[in-house]
Amino acid sequence: MCGRCGCEPEPLTLQVQTSLLQRNAAAAAALRQRFTALGLPVINWLSAPGSGKTALLEQLAALHPQPWRLGVVVADLATDNDARRLQQHGLQAVQVSTGTLCHLPAALLERALQRFDLSALDLLLIENVGNLVCPALFDLGESLRVVVLAAGEGEDKPIKYPAVFASADLVVINKIDLAAALDFDLELMLRHLRQVAPRARVLLTSARSGDGIERLLVALR
Repeated sequence: MCGRCGCEPEPLTLQVQTSLLQRNAAAAAALRQRFTALGLPVINWLSAPGSGKTALLEQLAALHPQPWRLGVVVADLATDNDARRLQQHGLQAVQVSTGTLCHLPAALLERALQRFDLSALDLLLIENVGNLVCPALFDLGESLRVVVLAAGEGEDKPIKYPAVFASADLVVINKIDLAAALDFDLELMLRHLRQVAPRARVLLTSARSGDGIERLLVALR
């Protein structure tokens, strides 16, 4: 954990977390007001590391038949690897290095947005830090929250990390082409998902084979 989002031992935990969340909520509210005024839909794209978030975006960019006015803010603790991958597919991608922070706060997002002409975008997508804990708590002013998980991560992942899945509008189960090889029980995962996120839409995808990418594109647009 980063030690900056309420992870410290008592007695500082509650004070630190409350202060951080209050400051973030104020910044997120200002961002949401700005996005709304522009009529700009914003997606908070969440997952654990290695679920295939960036690979899915690469597939979406390749599938889209016309230039897509999509802006992507990519948050990682270090490196700009993912932003460079997306730029190679013609997407406007800006990297944010969060250092020791295990989530992207609204204040850092606000700074990254200075590198976009938001009025020229059809969609803004925020590829958050790979983490299913801290990012769930931090609003970024988004209009849609998407959580990606991969076949083989564990069928009980939704009930182990209920907060992030309960906040999801859409859950994408990626790497579904590996389900049989990994002895992945899809029905069990879906039952767990319904326990914590009964209203979330669920899509099955494979960034490797392209399965489900068209349905995902329709859902995002």
